[in-house]
Amino acid sequence: MLLAETRPEQDKDAEEILEEKEELEMQLFRMQANIKDIAKNGRGEVLGIDQTKEDKWVIVHAVDDGNACKIMINDCETSYKGMWDFSIQATYKTDDTIKIGDIKGPSNKGYGSICMNYLKQKARQNNIPYIVGDIAERDWDHVDRLVHFYKKHQFEVDLDRDNKCGEIIWNNG
Repeated sequence: MLLAETRPEQDKDAEEILEEKEELEMQLFRMQANIKDIAKNGRGEVLGIDQTKEDKWVIVHAVDDGNACKIMINDCETSYKGMWDFSIQATYKTDDTIKIGDIKGPSNKGYGSICMNYLKQKARQNNIPYIVGDIAERDWDHVDRLVHFYKKHQFEVDLDRDNKCGEIIWNNG
């Protein structure tokens, strides 16, 4: 539990504050070790450090070969073991479009929003005005959550409910 998570500071006792401080220190030590391990891996670049909606620290890194791009997150509560905790996988469809292929990882942790913000930042840096993607039938059991997520990130969402499919588009223009 971190400081901003539950009750106002004045309502916390010394033991709760000490526990939160120790948890934060542990995340910072793990962050330092994980960044070193991710950098040693040599398969990409560290893009930044961010905080989830639950005030947990994460490391954002990417692999980008000019054809495909994967934005990944590793949390700072566990050791990096060569695998990401969350990722958005995309390809450069044309000179002006990035296409999201898949989003993998746990939901409702804020990881998707962090990765999406970094993907949009990458699009802006490369003067790519569009990010597109498909909503497939396999997504239909959580389509309402997907629609909410994409709209929150300023995507237009076009669903064909009869055929259980859809398209998303983000325009930076």
